[in-house]
Amino acid sequence: MYLWINDNSVVLLVGKIFIAVVSFIAALGFLLYGGRLFFMLRRFPIESKGRRKKLHEVGSVTGICFTCFLIRCFVVVLSAFDADASLDVLDHPVLNFIYYMLVEILPSALVLYILRKLPPKRISAQYHPIR
Repeated sequence: MYLWINDNSVVLLVGKIFIAVVSFIAALGFLLYGGRLFFMLRRFPIESKGRRKKLHEVGSVTGICFTCFLIRCFVVVLSAFDADASLDVLDHPVLNFIYYMLVEILPSALVLYILRKLPPKRISAQYHPIR
């Protein structure tokens, strides 16, 4: 709201750099914690049930999220320092669609596809369904 009232270029620059830093920290967080989980799962015995599937899931989600947050970070930094590479492309819907498809929709769809199967429900020995 403040940016609409007072079009200050310093505020715009600080805002874009803030978004880039947050995206970079998120990318590092996914890489750090996803990588730690991946290597922790690799230490499990090979005979562990579901180990291979979980390794694939964790590695894929980590890679997708890290890559997309890193792309967003670089694009936002580029748009902060280059006026021709602005992300405010409301007058060009195709560029807007491509940007948001690459950094928002496609990664979300891939993560949902990878994690589509839920583990089976465990039935407690004490629970008996009402008949």
